[in-house]
Amino acid sequence: MKTIAAVKIGSLKDPNEATRGRVQVIEIPEQEMGDEDVKIKVAYCSICGSDPHLVEGIFDLEPPFGLGHEVSGTIVALGPKAVKKGLKVGDRVAGNFLRFCGTCYYCLNGQEQFCEHMMEYNRPGMSESIVWHESQVWKIPDDVSLKEACLLEPVSIAVRIVDKANMKAGHRVAISGGGPIGLLTLQLIKRFGATSLTLIEPIQNRRDLALEFGAEHVIDPVNQDVREESRKITGGRGFDLVIEASGSPRAANAACDIAARGGTVLYIAMFPKDYEMPLNLYDKCYWNELTVSGIFVAPYAFPRAVQLLPKLDLKPFTQKVFPLAQGEEAFAAHVSGNYTKVLIQCNED
Repeated sequence: MKTIAAVKIGSLKDPNEATRGRVQVIEIPEQEMGDEDVKIKVAYCSICGSDPHLVEGIFDLEPPFGLGHEVSGTIVALGPKAVKKGLKVGDRVAGNFLRFCGTCYYCLNGQEQFCEHMMEYNRPGMSESIVWHESQVWKIPDDVSLKEACLLEPVSIAVRIVDKANMKAGHRVAISGGGPIGLLTLQLIKRFGATSLTLIEPIQNRRDLALEFGAEHVIDPVNQDVREESRKITGGRGFDLVIEASGSPRAANAACDIAARGGTVLYIAMFPKDYEMPLNLYDKCYWNELTVSGIFVAPYAFPRAVQLLPKLDLKPFTQKVFPLAQGEEAFAAHVSGNYTKVLIQCNED
């Protein structure tokens, strides 16, 4: 079975070919099916911002290892006990790449995101097929295309962000970073009654998309002073909620600096593993009483994310598609930053 895999650890942006990371299409064995498993013929798998970080070695995996987790496709086989969700062969589906064990302390304590056995389960989605446990698989609405359906996992992350934000209607909101997660979250936050909704993003076409999605303001952090512009937008008070979705250390401190007193700052992107942010505890946590947190993955969000898929504008995220055989080219397009999202087509329709 063909899959796109990391075959050499290193940054895909490294100008030195000798140390640059590399992805390649390789052959791997078909995944075995258990009694409660579902086999999916993969239609599309989109590249997540975390995939290049995996190639860089952030999780210390030994190459070669398969990539991809934002999957959509069609069920081609069901285990004899995969009957609890009413799935059937031919169903168009997407799902959660993580399988939570359901028995460890955290799973039983309402904290599946910390499942003690979650990382034992690696099923690369940029493959011709994938086998998931029935619990991971969700049938998609009829009016959602398979191209759009591979965005179910990113939409679930946006749902989890809104959950953790605990925002109220009328809160002033800023989102730093106009990648897919930032722009999907912007669409959801707008529905919750955000005001002064602002995207901070250096790339023009992403700022333009934010305005199409309902942002009231955009800030170019390269040519504008983020702190000064934020003061102007909020009347000097700052934002009640700041979502840092860029993963850029250059943007990390500004997120706390533009938050209102009593505000919430969520760091939801994957930052470099060794990055440590200086934080003045007197100013940020004592004097201004900021709530500073982040998110890892999105437990309990998938049922609602499925219902939201037809409600969101997903077409701008599905415009650049590469066939599975052009995995290297697809990753090069992704790291170029020229596209809002890059999809891999793993099988012909």
